[in-house]
Amino acid sequence: MLLKKIFAVLVFCLVVSGAFAQDKVEEYIRTYQELAIKEMLRTGVPAAITLAQGILESQSGESDLARKSNNHFGIKCKNDWTGATVYHDDDARGECFRSYDNAEQSYRDHSDFLKSRPHYTFLFSLDPTDFEGWAKGLKKAGYATSPTYADRLIGLIRRYNLQEYTLVALNRKKGNEDEMFSYAKDETPDIPEQPADTTRDVEAVAPNSGTGEAETVPAAVI
Repeated sequence: MLLKKIFAVLVFCLVVSGAFAQDKVEEYIRTYQELAIKEMLRTGVPAAITLAQGILESQSGESDLARKSNNHFGIKCKNDWTGATVYHDDDARGECFRSYDNAEQSYRDHSDFLKSRPHYTFLFSLDPTDFEGWAKGLKKAGYATSPTYADRLIGLIRRYNLQEYTLVALNRKKGNEDEMFSYAKDETPDIPEQPADTTRDVEAVAPNSGTGEAETVPAAVI
């Protein structure tokens, strides 16, 4: 009887924890969806990909890098960075990460980072709605070292219908202001939450994100 009660308590805690994690993700999406759409219109980086990377790399905005340095994509300093910096333990102790005044700067730098690095150029020849191609391409280009990085991005996009924001951006680009889209979350597969990855590409940075160029997944590995 005692074991059954303990088991019931554990199950309850897991359910509550999962619901809380989902709430944080949905709150993150509501907060940053417009930034992702704006960046897609400006640079062509799919809004779905930007949001999925932001969720994964920043742990839905809860990572130390995101909270203290507004770094939502784990982008590391690299030799060409002249802005503010912060040091954080990632693949190695005391690695240099980029620091921003606000999240908008982080989103903008993430887009510029992908747009300006030669090894990501091929991504922009893909259809912007091909989120699987983008996710696998980011992994192939070395944004993160985690072997599950692409699958995690794809899972987040499907679970939270992030593709909707890419479609919104495309509609705006065409001048169609009728952005009527629904959030049919009940129609998407239930993908279990996974902790942020901390393996990134060498250019990603992040205690929880990555854009240095090879980092960990909450720190990209760019």
